[in-house]
Amino acid sequence: MSRRVRIEPAMPATTKKLRCAVYTRKSTDEGLEKEFNSLDAQRDACEAYINSQRAEGWVLVRDRYDDGGFSGGTLDRPALKRLLADIEQGRIDNILVYKVDRLSRSLMDFAKLVETMEAHGVTFVSVTQSFSTTTSMGRLTLNMLLSFAQYERELIGERIRDKFAASRARGMWMGGKVPLGYDVVARKLVVNEEEAPRVRRVFEIFAETGSGIETVKRLRAEGATSKAGRPLDKGDVYKLLNNRTYVGEAAHKGNIYPGEHQGIVPRELWDRAHAVLQISPRVRANQNRAQTPALLKGLIFGVDGRALSPTHARKNGRLYRYYVAQRVLKGDAAGDDSIVRRVSAAEIEAAVVDQVRALLRQPEIVVGTWRAARREAPDLTEGETQDALHRLDPLWEHLFPAEQARIVRSLVERVVVGPAGADIRLRLDGLGGLVRDLGAIAPDALRSAA
Repeated sequence: MSRRVRIEPAMPATTKKLRCAVYTRKSTDEGLEKEFNSLDAQRDACEAYINSQRAEGWVLVRDRYDDGGFSGGTLDRPALKRLLADIEQGRIDNILVYKVDRLSRSLMDFAKLVETMEAHGVTFVSVTQSFSTTTSMGRLTLNMLLSFAQYERELIGERIRDKFAASRARGMWMGGKVPLGYDVVARKLVVNEEEAPRVRRVFEIFAETGSGIETVKRLRAEGATSKAGRPLDKGDVYKLLNNRTYVGEAAHKGNIYPGEHQGIVPRELWDRAHAVLQISPRVRANQNRAQTPALLKGLIFGVDGRALSPTHARKNGRLYRYYVAQRVLKGDAAGDDSIVRRVSAAEIEAAVVDQVRALLRQPEIVVGTWRAARREAPDLTEGETQDALHRLDPLWEHLFPAEQARIVRSLVERVVVGPAGADIRLRLDGLGGLVRDLGAIAPDALRSAA
């Protein structure tokens, strides 16, 4: 019984050996689990071509360079990076691909690859398009093919963008981070009944207070968290307030469309919250400050130990605020020069605030605050403490009266005014709580306040 034996062509002794690497790529990982997939088919074609050139000294290197599930529009591919590293180390003489676009779909990226190959004396062959970079005609053909490959890629991109815009116009959910209050079921947004009240609560508190920081404070007191279980900060609040998904709408490039999903926030509540948002943070703070201006109420005293009471007067339509001694209000301070009868609220409040700000900038105060705050937050660093304290300066003018008063009360024990001036007594035990309060303000709150 006879058998056919395949005899490989012998390599002449004088032929220089050329080490050939095969590179394969597939844009998606679909079908890669099969025993014989697209990458295997590309590799078989390239290996057959190498065998046909065995007489020319071509030999296959053992390493495999297969990128499954990677786009040709980027060079950030693991197997391609290994291939380039081996080229630079002089381990490869020739690169083979099934088609040019397997290596890259970008003309600019491919030019970079060819430049790297030329710098290390490496040639490039496309086995189904019959050309090599060693000839001028091969270079011309290569550039033409790459131009068409890039055109095809851009055309596909345009189709995807058009399809996305059309789907968005129909109100469809097109993926991305799932907002608080929703889950994704069968590629559609479905209301999460446990999280939805949390979203409505954000709108309700903000519409009532007009303050992002006060909203954060109340939400944290109620234990409200993000979808990941993290306490909500001011940045989260403003993102929620501006997300039209919550009124059952879909937004795309400035256009608003009815969504396929159910809204969480009633239109009337959305409109109330957004009416507040239309007013700048500074104006909102000033409006609230005019309504409740007594920053030092209960903290300011005369030398006789009696509290000074806040009062105000209007002249020519302008509001003037004061702190007045109790004895003056009762009419029994006549002839007593040992007390201050009246002090300008704006001046004494500014002096107290300046003193507090100066206190928070002192290095020894930062260290003391850090040590106190670590009792409740062991992972808190000294740098984070310093950042929190320094954050107060740019935010102060944007804080609402209740927020300013809370900070002042946590740091000021007593203000005593007399003929010789004011004695401001500060307390340091409240600094740890201040750091926690300021920690509720995310860094982007500074941008929101601007």
